Amino acid sequence: MTDLREDYPTVSDVAETTRRVIAQVERAIVGKRNVLEMIMAAFLTGGHVLLEDYPGLAKTLIANSFAAALGMQFKRIQFTPDLLPGDITGGYVFDRAQNRFVLRPGPIFANIILADEINRASPRTQSALLEAMQEYQVTLEGETMRLLEPFIVIATQNPIEYEGTFPLPEAQLDRFIIKLSVGYPTPAEEQEILRRRRDRQQDAVAIEAVTDADGLLRLRRAVEQIYVDPDVERYMVDLVARTRQHRQVAVGASPRGTLALLKLSRAWAAMHGRAYVLPDDVKCFAKAALSHRLILQPDLWTVSQAADRIVAEVVQSTPVPVIGARFESG
Repeated sequence: MTDLREDYPTVSDVAETTRRVIAQVERAIVGKRNVLEMIMAAFLTGGHVLLEDYPGLAKTLIANSFAAALGMQFKRIQFTPDLLPGDITGGYVFDRAQNRFVLRPGPIFANIILADEINRASPRTQSALLEAMQEYQVTLEGETMRLLEPFIVIATQNPIEYEGTFPLPEAQLDRFIIKLSVGYPTPAEEQEILRRRRDRQQDAVAIEAVTDADGLLRLRRAVEQIYVDPDVERYMVDLVARTRQHRQVAVGASPRGTLALLKLSRAWAAMHGRAYVLPDDVKCFAKAALSHRLILQPDLWTVSQAADRIVAEVVQSTPVPVIGARFESG
């Protein structure tokens, strides 16, 4: 387990623990360090992650590996058209031995939930996740039950198979703090995957727990102490405001997008051993935090990566505050 002080972790604790967590995950995942670091930053904010990419690119393995390295309970839910809300939340069943109804918890009662191919389930089933993702609770037969802390949803969806799927509504997309693509490995990375599998002589990868649920919650408290200069806050606001003014955007990012930039940039700074946020920390997450929150004009609905291109244009056209020298001199 991680060697964090019981009273309060420091920025150095955050940087060291996250480095060790990612090192463990990289025992299973080859060549995707930036993606892994961004997912780790999302975990430090308490946010949920949407992974959209082709089959076979280790999306499930990433989620499982993080759960093992973080020492937390993991459940996988395979979303299918016939999946019902009760299959996720659980429900009350009659126990003949006790002659009464007893709660049978569903897979939602875990720390890290993998919602695999979430867009294959019906909107009714997708909505069963909404209360859990936003309120961190579920309601069964009128009784409200808190979920475990921390509670993180990692959802996946396939960007090429749309037949028989149900696109996520904007309200649910907005509840994912970031949307990422894993991408194909390079030829050298793919050969390294083969070498590791050959050396292991088995599919399973042994991953050691670096921390636990309480440890992650303490790290989150440390991230909340990261300083954000007012000029950097205004930079976040300007970025999001410009998405609303872009001629190719019907509806821009909401204030939840601005809050996502704030949370993620603070986590990124802590992960890199800094007690303050730089504009580059904000830029790092602009695409991942904002592109899935945009509703584009109808003529762009079928254009691949149009939202990513628009966010890149916004980042390029927004003036960047100069604050680095201020911190270095202080």
